[in-house]
Amino acid sequence: MSSTLLRTTSALRGALRASRALKTTGALASTGFVRGKATLPDLPYDYGALEPYISGKIMELHHAKHHQTYVNGLNSALDTIAEAEGKGDFTKAASVAPLLNFHGGGHMNHSLFWENLAPASREGGGEPDGALKKAIDSDFGSFDTFRKQMNTALAGIQGSGWAWLVKDKAAGTLNLVTRANQDPVTGPYQPLMGIDAWEHAYYLQYENRKAEYFEAIWNVINWKTVGARFEKS
Repeated sequence: MSSTLLRTTSALRGALRASRALKTTGALASTGFVRGKATLPDLPYDYGALEPYISGKIMELHHAKHHQTYVNGLNSALDTIAEAEGKGDFTKAASVAPLLNFHGGGHMNHSLFWENLAPASREGGGEPDGALKKAIDSDFGSFDTFRKQMNTALAGIQGSGWAWLVKDKAAGTLNLVTRANQDPVTGPYQPLMGIDAWEHAYYLQYENRKAEYFEAIWNVINWKTVGARFEKS
């Protein structure tokens, strides 16, 4: 088998696995799917509820425009793969794998991201408690050390991407990982909390002062939701 065919077969298998997983489970419990189609999830707060830390205009554009684009792109990729698979056009199906990864990852990442946030007047900000606090103290030394390491990871992202607090499924320990563009967290890690480092998440408000955004967003992190996700993972 030629190297080109091997790459095509590998990409096709990955695309079809991701396609079936997305259709049947939405990849994350919070990811909206209706009759096999990805849908834009409703936010549990108003667009302006995270001010002054994240402006209402940013939230509206981020959710209604950018996330919707990932939803539309994911549905288009899934339709193309299904059609190509039905025709036996494996090369066509494999060629869509990058789009499935990008838009599917964008949909999953943002669906979890919205749940990670809450108004500072409600559950947003502060520090985690319970089992999550104990795990952070054990694996990072302290919450303050963890936050500094997370901000350092965010600042080190070249271009667009995400930084994630993850749980190692086998060891049960916490780690920090970064992912480029919209690449989702997969493999041995369970994503618990992510911070979006794409410019569309902050530029209208913070312009090129992204370090200020990385500091500000901690005031609206919903540790109750993150802690519940940790205990269920």
